[in-house]
Amino acid sequence: MGQDFSHIARRCERAVVTAYRELRDSGRGDMSAFTSCTTLYRIHHPESSVTEARRLVAEWIDHHVIRGETSPTDGCACD
Repeated sequence: MGQDFSHIARRCERAVVTAYRELRDSGRGDMSAFTSCTTLYRIHHPESSVTEARRLVAEWIDHHVIRGETSPTDGCACD
């Protein structure tokens, strides 16, 4: 999982993916890391519902961490 995610343009997306990777690398379980990253996303986007935050975080983790893609995601509309 030790990839560089600096290619991700959105700060919130990069923060979530980096946090997930670092939490998993430090021994946190998948659900614990996922929950922490959902909370992190909602700090960046307090207007987002928990459901929306979970969907985006899951999409980003799958795209960048699980599949190792470097292409952009649909994600949120922020920079």
